[in-house]
Parts: sequence; structure tokens; C-alpha cells
Amino acid sequence: MNHEVTAFIEKMDPSWKADVSNQLRQMVHECIPEAEERIQYKKPHFLKNGHYAAVISPSKDAIAFMIMNTSGMKVPNGFQGPEERKWLKIKEGDSPDYKLLSELLKEASSSL
Repeated sequence: MNHEVTAFIEKMDPSWKADVSNQLRQMVHECIPEAEERIQYKKPHFLKNGHYAAVISPSKDAIAFMIMNTSGMKVPNGFQGPEERKWLKIKEGDSPDYKLLSELLKEASSSL
């Protein structure tokens, strides 16, 4: 795990954002064991074989989890974005379906 990503997540405020980001980060590494992570464009990015697979994007009131390479995939309601990348906004008190996110991430990254 990249120390810059760890420091970035640890500095998130309020703490629920760090908790959600840590869960998402762990999920990415479970889905893509070989994933490389880095801070790019001031956000944690996860790559597989040099290609973007996922991004954790904090904002004022949410954490957006973006899955790349989603063209042609069937993505459930609640996700936003163009065909090639979809994101789910997670707000305080939300209970994201990490199993669903894992399945979507595995499918999207399988061809990377």
C-alpha cells in the first residue's frame, strides 16, 4: 500500500469519509490484488496493468467511488457518469453495497 494514499485517507475530515475510503481501498485490493495505488489529481487512484481501474474522490459532503472501463456493462440505478466510467456518491449515513461494488469492479477490471 502506498504511504501517500494512507496519509491522504487519514487526513480526511469528518472521520466517516476516512472510514468509507478505507473500506473502499480494502475492497479494491481484494478485487484486484495486483492493483497499484497512487495520489493523482489530488485523489487516490488504483491501477491494474498501468490502466485506471478505480478512483476514490472526496467532496464536501460525499465520497464518490468511480469504476473505470464500464463501457458495455449493465450498471444499476444510482450510479452516474458516462458509459466508460461510472461513480456512486456515498454520503454520511449511507450503507453502500460493497458486494455489488466488488462485483462491478471485478467485471470492469477483468479486461485490463
